[in-house]
Amino acid sequence: MNPDLCLDFANTRFWRGQETPTETLKGPADLAIWTRAPKPPSQKEFEQALTLRETIHRVFDAVAQGKAPAGRDFEALNAALAAAPARKTLRHADDRYDWEIDMKSGTALALLAPVLWSAGDLLAGARRAKVRRCANPECLYLFVDESRAGRRRWCTMSSCGNRAKAKRHYHKSRQA
Repeated sequence: MNPDLCLDFANTRFWRGQETPTETLKGPADLAIWTRAPKPPSQKEFEQALTLRETIHRVFDAVAQGKAPAGRDFEALNAALAAAPARKTLRHADDRYDWEIDMKSGTALALLAPVLWSAGDLLAGARRAKVRRCANPECLYLFVDESRAGRRRWCTMSSCGNRAKAKRHYHKSRQA
């Protein structure tokens, strides 16, 4: 399981600082593809998944800013964790191990169980201190800073980092 899966899920809506953020999960079929589910969830479950995604984003956005998550968001995350299938059995496939999920219910919480487990593990672990938000005010992408110095500012240098450099260069050349 990707240890940052919860941030990957939160970032399925990106460019959050723009008037109209980019949404990659436009319907239940998109969620099924993202979770690799055999069938799409219902529209209601899809909407619950999006609500959960926004809760996870708010929780880790607060963490990235050095704040405690809002009580209602923390409670919502705990409620979702309590309702999600438990991690009980490991499975081995393709030279890796992963948690087996009881998909009998087929609910959005079952589909998102690995996302929820990832959120709980990240929030409870030492890596929580490395959660960052992209410094581009139009981006606001969440990531875990694994850089040596621990001072990464951009989601990627090829995207937001280069934009910031180009903007600084433009302003310097205009002043000269």
